[in-house]
Amino acid sequence: MPSHAASSLKERVIEELRLFWVIAIYLAVMLAAFAWYRRFVLSEAGISYLHYGAAVIEALILAKVILIGQALGLGRRLEGSRLIWSVLFKSVVFAVFIALFTLLEHLIEGLIHRESWDEIEHGLVKTGRGEILARTVVLFVTLIPFFAFWETDRVLGDHKLFRLFFHKTPA
Repeated sequence: MPSHAASSLKERVIEELRLFWVIAIYLAVMLAAFAWYRRFVLSEAGISYLHYGAAVIEALILAKVILIGQALGLGRRLEGSRLIWSVLFKSVVFAVFIALFTLLEHLIEGLIHRESWDEIEHGLVKTGRGEILARTVVLFVTLIPFFAFWETDRVLGDHKLFRLFFHKTPA
């Protein structure tokens, strides 16, 4: 019995790591594409922008945040409804969850650097509501195809959709 529990734990850890890397790679590609877009738009104004590494690091962090949200059961309320509603609801819920996590991250960073509440608030305001809102909208749009795939795979069961896309199929 203990060996079965150990193999079950090992399988769950492997599945969690696989899922983490799938999410992280998807987000890295999407965030890098938006970074390229930002670079091209800013270059028109003569501003250089080369923050591609930040997109990869952010993708790794966001992948873990999404897994935490999944473990907390976020967005499950509409799983029995039409697939489109489940996808859109999860995209909204997770975009808001990630935005809140980002705010919490700024707060903790400020506290670690021994900033006052006013300095922390100033740092958030300096980023700008427009920037925070734009990032949330971009994330929401990025999550729609992600959750469309995720939810379709869940409804089909047994990772059928994932296997159709990523495993070799007989001719």
